[in-house]
Amino acid sequence: MTEHYNLVRGLHILAVIAWMAGLLYLPRLFVYHTRAIPGGELDKTLQEMELNLSRIIMVPAMTVALLLGLTLIWIDSQTRGWGFLLKPWMLVKFTGLIALFGFHGFLSASRKRFAAGQNTRSERFWRMTNEIPFVAAIAIVLSVTTKFLD
Repeated sequence: MTEHYNLVRGLHILAVIAWMAGLLYLPRLFVYHTRAIPGGELDKTLQEMELNLSRIIMVPAMTVALLLGLTLIWIDSQTRGWGFLLKPWMLVKFTGLIALFGFHGFLSASRKRFAAGQNTRSERFWRMTNEIPFVAAIAIVLSVTTKFLD
């Protein structure tokens, strides 16, 4: 399996890019959705866009990224052993991933609230939360590429 490591890693990176695109774009749609009149044409259009983004891009990309990430861990364990999972850089990565999974769940629940006409969050709130996935991505990518405190 180690001969396929670079292929798995490349596919993992592509899946992460697609997932991150959704995590960054959905809050931006929510910014515009806060301005929509419930039941109006814009409201219905944004609901459809948000649902499609979630179901067609975000959930499949997250699932593929997770499965390929677990595959990479398994491949790495065959050459390094399992100890690398407790390295500080890997713990930072896991913490960032937990934050991203939690944020994904939060966005999913928020999408459902918008669809039910029950959003209570402001446009400003959604503009600010739009940055959360990128901050997590910075921590994750730098921890993996530099392997600081290794």
